[in-house]
Amino acid sequence: MIPCQRSKPMIPLLTPLYAGLLALIFVVLSWRVILYRRANLISLGDSGDKALLKRMRAQANCAEYAPVAIILMLLAELSGAPGVAVHTLGIAFVTGRILHAIGFSATPQKIGLRQIGMVLTLMGITFSALGLILHGLI
Repeated sequence: MIPCQRSKPMIPLLTPLYAGLLALIFVVLSWRVILYRRANLISLGDSGDKALLKRMRAQANCAEYAPVAIILMLLAELSGAPGVAVHTLGIAFVTGRILHAIGFSATPQKIGLRQIGMVLTLMGITFSALGLILHGLI
């Protein structure tokens, strides 16, 4: 019997590194919600608790943007984007999500961090999307 060997992709992919980092950010944000719920005995919804709502929105915001970023980044990479471009997108996404979460979760909110986080995230999505569109047209 031949032992199973895992096949490696023909080219090393960079996107999984950033997908893993974004997933860990999501896990941290999720744990913040879970621990707060347990400490305050809130099982459903937010029960009008603004601190819980803030934690839930920080988590949800990550859940809303991270998948789009990862998909676009992977498509850009598979379409032949240079490694430096993929790393730049990944760093922008990860940094943007961290800064947004810190700024959003702080009391009072750190609007500057939140805004920089969103700018980095949206710039990464925009540049990925435009790159893919141009690649498809050329």
